[in-house]
Amino acid sequence: SKETFSRMKKGVIIINCARGGIVNEQDLYEALKSGTVEGAALDVYEKEPPERENPLFSIENNVVLTPHLGASTEEAQTKVSVAIAEQIVDFFVNGVVRNAVNMPSISLELLKILKPYITLSEKLGSFQGQLCRSGVEEIHIEYSGEVFDFNLAPLTIAALRGFLSPIMDIVVSYVNAPIIARERGIRVVESKSSKSEDFTSLISIKVKTSGGERHVAGTIFGREEPRFVRVNGFSLDVIPQGYLLIGENYDKPGVIGSMCTLLGKRGINIARLHLGRESIGGRAIAFINVDSLVPDEVIDEISRLPNIISVTQVVL
Repeated sequence: SKETFSRMKKGVIIINCARGGIVNEQDLYEALKSGTVEGAALDVYEKEPPERENPLFSIENNVVLTPHLGASTEEAQTKVSVAIAEQIVDFFVNGVVRNAVNMPSISLELLKILKPYITLSEKLGSFQGQLCRSGVEEIHIEYSGEVFDFNLAPLTIAALRGFLSPIMDIVVSYVNAPIIARERGIRVVESKSSKSEDFTSLISIKVKTSGGERHVAGTIFGREEPRFVRVNGFSLDVIPQGYLLIGENYDKPGVIGSMCTLLGKRGINIARLHLGRESIGGRAIAFINVDSLVPDEVIDEISRLPNIISVTQVVL
């Protein structure tokens, strides 16, 4: 700017190949005409392409102007080509995206740490998305514990991708998931805390809809095994994998037995069973891992059993 030029020693040479707008071109022109600046070389401009009326074009002797060619040398082109090839190899071999403009970039070292949490986040989101039955207003993702120390953007995007995929009729990717959420008017809230009372790390997703709120939280067991540990106030230990039948019921004798017996009669094998309840005789929940998709008519049969509140199926 004019003020900056006035502080310079007379006869300086100005070179700008960084970003247009760093140098005020009108003030540079005046500094060149007055002799404060002896010469100038610009590769970038305030407006690109520069306008014909740019006063610097009228100076012939001590100004060099190039059309943004800073990266067009032979050496620069070689380095760019090598860098692009290395990034493509990184993606296909290691799954690492570096220097992306539309998604978070993470190193291979960080990816190894975050990969179990990315998987967990996407499963938590998918669980919520498959259970969603009304218009979504807000998705609140909370991170607590050791995961607090990492770049959480990839986890949030994974959760959004998991949530949106079951309810959209288009392919939802890590690139377009935040855009789709924004276009649908879904408010995404991210919060984090360095403390987690019961787990080393905990990821919680609360979805607010026009019909109420639904909450699910998960963690990592060992090094890379995702678990759902809280669902709408119930404490559980659920392996979120494959076909899951979710039954809400009243805590009465024989309820779980009748559900499992009916599944057996219909030729559906039970792989795992996870239970939780609010209190003795109160509301309870059962997560049943099965080896095959449960037909709708079987789900209807289960829903008509005594003391069953609701039955839903998700695939994770």
